[in-house]
Amino acid sequence: MKRFYSIITGVSILSLFTFVSIANAQKTEKKINKEIIQQAEKVIGLEFSDAQRDSMQDALNDQLTNYVNIRKVELKNSTPPAVLFNPIPQGFKFEKKQKPLKFGDYSYVKMPAKIEDLAFYSIGELAHLLKTRKVTSTQLTKMYLERLKKFGPKLHCVITLTEERALAEAKKADEEIAKGKYRGILHGIPYGVKDLLSTKTYNTTWGAAPYRYQLIDEDASVIKKLTNAGAVLCAKLSMGELAMDDVWFGGMTRNPWDTTKGSSGSSAGSAASVSAGLLPFAIGTETWGSIVSPSTVCGVTGLRPTYGRVSRTGAMALSWSMDKIGPICRNAEDLAIVFNVIHGTDGIDQTLYQAPFNYNSKVNLKNLRIGYLKNDFAKKYSFHNNDSLALKKLEELGAKLIPIDLPDIATNDIAIILMSEAGAAFDELTRSHKDDMLARQFKGAWPNLFRAARFIPAVEYVNANRIRYLLIQEMYKLFDKIDVYVAPSFKGNNLLLTNLTGNPCVVVPTGFTDKGTLSSITFMGKLFDEGTVIGVAKTFQDATDFHKKHPKLD
Repeated sequence: MKRFYSIITGVSILSLFTFVSIANAQKTEKKINKEIIQQAEKVIGLEFSDAQRDSMQDALNDQLTNYVNIRKVELKNSTPPAVLFNPIPQGFKFEKKQKPLKFGDYSYVKMPAKIEDLAFYSIGELAHLLKTRKVTSTQLTKMYLERLKKFGPKLHCVITLTEERALAEAKKADEEIAKGKYRGILHGIPYGVKDLLSTKTYNTTWGAAPYRYQLIDEDASVIKKLTNAGAVLCAKLSMGELAMDDVWFGGMTRNPWDTTKGSSGSSAGSAASVSAGLLPFAIGTETWGSIVSPSTVCGVTGLRPTYGRVSRTGAMALSWSMDKIGPICRNAEDLAIVFNVIHGTDGIDQTLYQAPFNYNSKVNLKNLRIGYLKNDFAKKYSFHNNDSLALKKLEELGAKLIPIDLPDIATNDIAIILMSEAGAAFDELTRSHKDDMLARQFKGAWPNLFRAARFIPAVEYVNANRIRYLLIQEMYKLFDKIDVYVAPSFKGNNLLLTNLTGNPCVVVPTGFTDKGTLSSITFMGKLFDEGTVIGVAKTFQDATDFHKKHPKLD
C-alpha cells in the first residue's frame, strides 16, 4: 500500500511538473540552447552529452521563467528563508537549570578626582559607582559623548551620534536609581551599536552608500533588551560596508593604537570605540571573524555567542545561517554582564533557543578538561610567541592542556554557504546595479562576490550544508572529551569551522607582536555554554594585564 501511494505521488508530482513546463513553454521565448548549456557546464564543473543538453533545454528555459517570476516578489533583507539552520547535534541535551549568576565584587571602586578618568573603567566598576550614586548616568553619558565627539572623527568610528536619545535615557536612569528602582548592572551604562541594528528615529546605514539614508523606524530586539535593562544608547558605530572589513562610506575606521592603520572589521567602530575609551561596551556581529578580528586588532575582549542565542530581529542579514550578535568589552566579565541581558528568545526570530546562562566569576582550571590545538600552535605565525606564553600561563593556573585536532571535513570549501546566502540577501542590490555605489570594487569585495554567488548551483549549496551537518556531529564528539579548548585566533581552520558549527568563543588580548601589532588568543566553548568559556577567559585575564593596556589618543 505504501509503495502504491509512493508511485501515485511520484506520478502526480511528475505530471504537475510537466504541466507547468508546458505552460511556461507556451508563454516563454526560449533563450537557452545547447551551446549555452555546454558553456555553462564549465562554470559548474560538469559535462553532459549532446543528447542530454538537448533534453535539458525546455527545463532550463522553464526555470529561467521561474526566476523572472520570483524576482517580481519584493523580498526585504529582513525576510528570512523558510529553511532554518539547525546547529543542534544528535544527542545534544540542553542545560535546564538556571543557577545564580556570580559576578565579581566591585566594592573596591572609588570615584576618581576627574570624571574623564572613568573612560577606561569596566562595566562592573562603573555600575558600582552608579548604584552607590557616586556618579550619575547623565554625568557619565555626557563624558562619553564628549569623547565620541572629540575622537570619533579621528577614528572614523561613529556614523550617527544618538545624543538626544542618550541624554533622555540617562536622565530616566538617574531618576529611577534615585528612587531605588535599580534595574541591574547595566542601568545607566552608556554603550554603542554596530550600525546594522535598526533604531527608532536614527538611520541604519549598514555602512554602505546605497543605504546611507535608510530609516528602519524600530529598535532591534537587542537594543530593546538593553533599553529595558536601563542601558544608554550613545552612538551607532561604523562597520565595513555590508559587514566586510573596516571601510565604509565615511572612510576607513582607524585603529586607536595606530591611526595610520585600520581597525579591521566588520565590527570596526564597535572595537575601536571600546579600545579608545569612547564607550564602556559596544554590540558587534560576526559571520566569519567580524568580532574576533577587530577585537584582536584593537586589543579588546569580544564574545561571539552560540548561533541561536541572541535575536537578530532588526539586524541586517548577511548569512541567515551564520550571523551572530555579541558584545565587545574591556574584559571577560563585562561580556557576561552584557550577554546576560541580550540573550534569549524574543517571540520573532525563529532561530532562537531558550537556554540558561550560567556564569561564575571564580573558575578553577584544574576542574576543567581544557584542550588545545597542538598542531596549529606548533606552526610559525605572527602570534606564535605570545600564544606560547599564554598556554604556559594557563598551565601555571592549573590547566592540564589536552592536545586535540579539529575535524578535517572540507571546511574552506563549504564557505560557499556564506557566499550563497549573502548573494541572496543582497539580490536586489546586484540586479539593480546599485552595487556600483559601494566604496570597494576590487575582485574580493562584495559586488564581485555577490555576482559570483549567482553561479553557485543550488545542489552544491544543499550538499555543502549536508557536509556541515557532518561537521556539527564531529564537533559534538570532540566536546565529549573536553569542556573548553584554546585556539590560535587566526591560524588554521578554527575561525571558519566554528562559525559554521555555531560554537561560542571569547577572544582576549595577549600583548604585542615583535612588529608592534596587537595579538590575541581564542577560547572555544560548547554550544550554549558561554558561561564556562567566559569564566575561563576571566581566569586568564585575572592573572594577566593585557586587557588593562589602553592606547593614548591626542
